[in-house]
Amino acid sequence: MTKSALQTERSTYAPKVPATIAGGTTLKEGKATESVADQAEIKKLFPNTYGMPIVTFEKGSAAVKGEAINVGVILSGGQAPGGHNVISGIFDGIKAINKDSKLYGFLGGPSGLVDHKYIELTDKIVDEYRNTGGFDIIGSGRTKLEETEQFDKGLEICKKLNIKALVIIGGDDSNTNACVLAEYYLAKKSGVQVIGCPKTIDGDLKNEMIETSFGFDTATKVYSEVIGNIERDANSAKKYWHFIKLMGRSASHVTLECALQTQPNITLIGEEVEAKNQTLDDIVTYIAKVVAARADKGLNFGTVLVPEGLIEFIPAIKKLIAELNDMLAANQAEFDKVADDAKIDYVVAHLSAANAAIFKSLPAGVSRQLALERDPHGNVQVSLIETEQLLADMVGKKLAEWKKEGKFKGKFATQHHFFGYEGRCAAPSNFDADYCYSLGRVAALLIASGKTGYMSSVRNTVKPASEWLAGGIPITAMMNMEKRNGKMKPVIQKALVKLDGGPFKFFASKRDEWAIETAYVYPGPIQYWGPASVADRPSKTLELEHK
Repeated sequence: MTKSALQTERSTYAPKVPATIAGGTTLKEGKATESVADQAEIKKLFPNTYGMPIVTFEKGSAAVKGEAINVGVILSGGQAPGGHNVISGIFDGIKAINKDSKLYGFLGGPSGLVDHKYIELTDKIVDEYRNTGGFDIIGSGRTKLEETEQFDKGLEICKKLNIKALVIIGGDDSNTNACVLAEYYLAKKSGVQVIGCPKTIDGDLKNEMIETSFGFDTATKVYSEVIGNIERDANSAKKYWHFIKLMGRSASHVTLECALQTQPNITLIGEEVEAKNQTLDDIVTYIAKVVAARADKGLNFGTVLVPEGLIEFIPAIKKLIAELNDMLAANQAEFDKVADDAKIDYVVAHLSAANAAIFKSLPAGVSRQLALERDPHGNVQVSLIETEQLLADMVGKKLAEWKKEGKFKGKFATQHHFFGYEGRCAAPSNFDADYCYSLGRVAALLIASGKTGYMSSVRNTVKPASEWLAGGIPITAMMNMEKRNGKMKPVIQKALVKLDGGPFKFFASKRDEWAIETAYVYPGPIQYWGPASVADRPSKTLELEHK
């Protein structure tokens, strides 16, 4: 493998860890937990793993030692910076417990467990991937672990390799699967533990015990660098409005964080759109008014940040999507037989009158994507909807109308961008390198402590890494019941942007100023060396949440 100069230097970086797990440590158990909602239903579905206590690791007199343990690790779902450091943390953690411990990586995601495709992760392999981005050490995948046949196939290979625990590194769906697997293996008294680690650049896997999901810090810093570059270009050329769509289907955390870092003219937050019951025209009018106000000052340029999932937050369209999901789930076999050129008519005919009217009012490309392009879970693939292009076109039409009426005298030319994959495999920031490695070390300690159905937790993350708090939270404590593919299922509750939270309130206090003034901030690239205030700084979101 040919390494860049940065990779070569970065491979020597030693991640910082909480002082409580750096040497001797001891486990402390707290009070019993309950799920965030739907307690009776969740308890019934998870009788063996419900109600377990939150645990913390405190400074102890002796390091944790024990028998050799074989562990399997799975990377699940989309990539996020730092996954390799979680694996290196697990590896170092189990080797510290007993040098004869082994780590197996299942290839291509959860399917590797089911299909028995794996490699043993040795010192040589792990050392090649320390502090690097991506999931290429073993690959990832989106196979859902939901069927008992899959669980049993997984158990077969665990028994063959003498694997005592599995660590599933993933987002809310993947960790929900981890919890289901933990429950099943515990009920069967299989002797196989299951631990989860919180991954997603979207930032929507968080709560009191999980302050942030890994990868969010790095990805938003990558996006913010490029947004800052675009802002500087806009301020130099002074002739384009840049519409920038950012990842975040179910929550607007990425968009909000990038706004806090770069101070663009317009930032749309999906959760606010929903709370205010805004229509698509309301959003377009808001943007057009800012464009017109800047034009009055001779500023015919600007930047607009748009969350990937904006369409789903517009209440009228959200209701339409919900009915579409239920209707297609109930009629999938019949729908599949309909000719492609007749599918749109089929959808319209099977919707309520109100939703059919909204569906027909949308641009043809958007209505087609809503109806026909679904992910494996039956959800709308909102990342394929070119929301940034749609908004730019609609704003252009409205401004053209205003120009005829004498209400707009400026110029409006646009550029469009979607920043997604660019941030998912970046070399992790110092924060993510430290955080991920610590999550892996904690996962190893949870395994050594005999825990299952837990998620690795590292808190107090606005402080120096030595002051971080390590422990674990029962995955059932984060769950509620939601409708998926027309059926109610237990899932980890997604964390949305809190409109009464510190990050949004700070943004809301500044956005009117940022809208009219050119108050851009240019963060520049991620810094790996230098003052801690630059190289180790956490996200603005974390800082404002802890302020």
